[in-house]
Amino acid sequence: MNHNKPLILLVEDDTAVKNLIATTLEMQNYRFETAANGQQALIAVTSRNPDIMLLDLGLPDMDGVEIIKKIRGWSQMPIIVISARSEDRDKIDALDAGADDYLTKPFSVEELLARVRTTLRRLSYMRSAGPAEESVFVNGDLKIDYAAGCVYLSGEELHLTPIEYKLLCLLAQNVGKVLTHTFITKEVWGSTWENDVASLRVFMATLRKKIETDPSQPRYIQTHVGVGYRMLRHDQEQTAGSE
Repeated sequence: MNHNKPLILLVEDDTAVKNLIATTLEMQNYRFETAANGQQALIAVTSRNPDIMLLDLGLPDMDGVEIIKKIRGWSQMPIIVISARSEDRDKIDALDAGADDYLTKPFSVEELLARVRTTLRRLSYMRSAGPAEESVFVNGDLKIDYAAGCVYLSGEELHLTPIEYKLLCLLAQNVGKVLTHTFITKEVWGSTWENDVASLRVFMATLRKKIETDPSQPRYIQTHVGVGYRMLRHDQEQTAGSE
């Protein structure tokens, strides 16, 4: 087995689902290990140092959201939640805790593999990326430091999940342009599944909670109903990149 390949940790207590995902990963020649509960998962994360985690929220010994919070105390390893909980509130709780992505059961194996590929590409890019040409973006009180991967609002650093950050950068790099749902989901997840548009709505809601003073009256991200989203340009006394 090629030990240079990324290691995936699959945390799932439902045997049928675990076997389905394990078989899928095996057929794609991914390296993976499994854990059946939260305790096993935390031990595997600390001892095996996986590159990515596929996490079921409904585990027998602890809630998946608690596992995400514990791991986020010391690791930024990508976590893709796989859950039967389809309510937006459950998704937002998991994303706020630090999950990178959220897949709702039932799902197709193609959809799961698309999420895994996109996450691994993003991981590879983050590990190899050099400094961005335009290292700082400023729009009104919003500032993105691409080189540091940090976002500030009125001088205060915001804590964004990796997908919230990618969404914000995508909008910022196309400031003033309307980006369609299809374009955004293709860029962020590498696919255009119907579930992705639903996920996009959830991520946009959590992102707005962080960057908008009043999310119901958005100042930065405008919704174009049925089409997509656009970042509004705000003038300021000192323009972006003046340093």
